[in-house]
Amino acid sequence: MPKYMMIYRGEATDLADLSEEEGAAVLEKWSSWIDRVGPALVDIGAPFGGGTAVIDDGSSGHASKLTGYSIVQADDLRQASALTEGHPYLSEGQGAYAIDVFELMPVPFES
Repeated sequence: MPKYMMIYRGEATDLADLSEEEGAAVLEKWSSWIDRVGPALVDIGAPFGGGTAVIDDGSSGHASKLTGYSIVQADDLRQASALTEGHPYLSEGQGAYAIDVFELMPVPFES
């Protein structure tokens, strides 16, 4: 079954900046989403820390505002995208956050 990477875009909130109650509420939203997605979630992923961009001319620049990832399995891109329903990263509803979903393609020279 194909795998899909969900890339989180937007300014992430550091859990250390939240009160204990706020942090518990965020973790409960994640737990609910994880339970809903079930075995389709093959890698919960991780948040991203600071980053840089390495450019093909040898210079460096600012990394994109990506904040983390998860990997899911689904029959197709439509089904993978549907797994974002109820995702805590999309709970604000103001357009400041997005999840990009990409199919992970096989590497042609991998044995």
